[in-house]
Amino acid sequence: KLDFKPTIVEPGNCPKTEIYAQRLYELRQRKGVTLATARRLVCQPVYLAPMMVEMGDADAAVSGLTASYPEVLRPALQVLGTAPDVNIVSGVYLMIVREKVYFFTDTTVNVDPTAEELADIAIDAAKVAQTFNVEPRIAMISFSNFGSARYPESEKVKQAVAIVRQRRPDLMVDGEMQADTAVNPELVEEHFPFSRVKDANVLVFSNLDAANAAYKLVAQLGKAEAVGPILVGMGKPFHVIPTGAETRDIVNMAALAVVDAQRSS
Repeated sequence: KLDFKPTIVEPGNCPKTEIYAQRLYELRQRKGVTLATARRLVCQPVYLAPMMVEMGDADAAVSGLTASYPEVLRPALQVLGTAPDVNIVSGVYLMIVREKVYFFTDTTVNVDPTAEELADIAIDAAKVAQTFNVEPRIAMISFSNFGSARYPESEKVKQAVAIVRQRRPDLMVDGEMQADTAVNPELVEEHFPFSRVKDANVLVFSNLDAANAAYKLVAQLGKAEAVGPILVGMGKPFHVIPTGAETRDIVNMAALAVVDAQRSS
């Protein structure tokens, strides 16, 4: 047991309500938020948590156990915004599959990203992998293998690969490729020996449908451990846990939030 007594802040009885309300009003006054509205909003947990991080009264926040993902993410973005060096916020799941580590993205935020946004998502996921001392090998996932099926959806992924290479020539990235191709080096060696990526560990899916379904199926059917989602690109440390998350999930996310806060300090 830890010799630690946390400070408990009740949303409806916070001693800094007026300070937080004034700051929220400053941030959102040109977005239709009046001071009266700000006073009401900061008494809600989904606003209080990011406001505490914004004002330096908390180093990081973890939220979402009893609210939907959009209900939690929207206030956090309104208060904390995005980091200066990123263009888009995305969600990464760290998947531990038979003692191997993979990073799945974007599993939680962007429904149908453009090629440019997919490139941003891939680059940000690579940064997450590097944070865990993992050298990223990025596969851009599609239903097509290197031009085998030419449709707008697969062409978008192909374009994203070109953009990543242009922006970050130091990164190992290839695609478009199918999911089994991405994680099977023998298959790549036999059929696609020209691929720059064999045995990928960062899987960038073309849309939210594919990414969300993929991590959940791997977790449920493959008995993999899913850690996340790691929210990438926020202005300050803030993470969202899935509704109904178990104790282990909350502990894992709290640990990730601590690492995020230490890296940001």
